[in-house]
Amino acid sequence: MTDDKLIRLLKVCIVIGLSLILLGIYLHNFSDTMEDMGVTGIIISAVCVALGMVLSLPTKMYLTFILVKREAGKSDD
Repeated sequence: MTDDKLIRLLKVCIVIGLSLILLGIYLHNFSDTMEDMGVTGIIISAVCVALGMVLSLPTKMYLTFILVKREAGKSDD
């Protein structure tokens, strides 16, 4: 896989992760359905936030590593 495709894939993962985090926050704070579900609703919103963090945080670190490596390679030329 080329670097450009990998970077695009990582950016998509970041967007999906941030979207899941925002969905979890919305469900927890503003959704009456989740409140009516009780503990199950809390678990659903927490799972959305957790999956969003799993997708977004490590991906950001790896993407930063790739971009720094790319910049270091350009400065050597």
